[in-house]
Amino acid sequence: MELVDTPKLQQQHFHVLVVDDSVIERKLLERLLRDSSCKVTCMESGDKALKYLGLLKDIDNASSTSPDSLKQDGIQVNLIMTDFCMPGMSGYDLLKRIKGSSWRDVPVVIMSSENVPSRISMCLEGGAEEFLLKPLQLSDLKKLQPYFMKSFDDSSDKKYGNSPIASNNDNSIKNNSINKMKGMPDQHGFKLWYVTAIVTAILRFWKSL
Repeated sequence: MELVDTPKLQQQHFHVLVVDDSVIERKLLERLLRDSSCKVTCMESGDKALKYLGLLKDIDNASSTSPDSLKQDGIQVNLIMTDFCMPGMSGYDLLKRIKGSSWRDVPVVIMSSENVPSRISMCLEGGAEEFLLKPLQLSDLKKLQPYFMKSFDDSSDKKYGNSPIASNNDNSIKNNSINKMKGMPDQHGFKLWYVTAIVTAILRFWKSL
């Protein structure tokens, strides 16, 4: 689960929150992100994602922790990736809740297996940074690098201010992470894409029965 070989204080960078009701989709995306040196937390619904972020107070009769308390405890989320079509709260509804909260600066990426232009426009206008079509490929993950960097820089500025030593350390971590992501073999990415495509086709067939 570690990003790179860094001190424990800096291992929580590049933390991705994945929200998808499909366990297969969650596992595939988790594998792809972990192979790119990301820490990954998976949630099966929008409600549980809100609870994790401290934005929902009553799930399973349990009180959630406030967002400020989570951040004070060192819990950071650098990117949120959510499926659009989910039972209960949709990915768009989750997006709107996040953008109206203290987590508004965290980049949100919407995913869907359906290419619906009006849906894509709605999500992008609602604050989503990207709208990616499933099955995700390695090239899709590389598109997200600027958002990782932006979130990384923002969290570093808040934590260390203008310290030159901290800045040099963070730049080293950033460069190592980018190089590792760029260094992922294309063959690995193709294999993962191929498996994802097959699984997605099977799921669509089951739903059509």
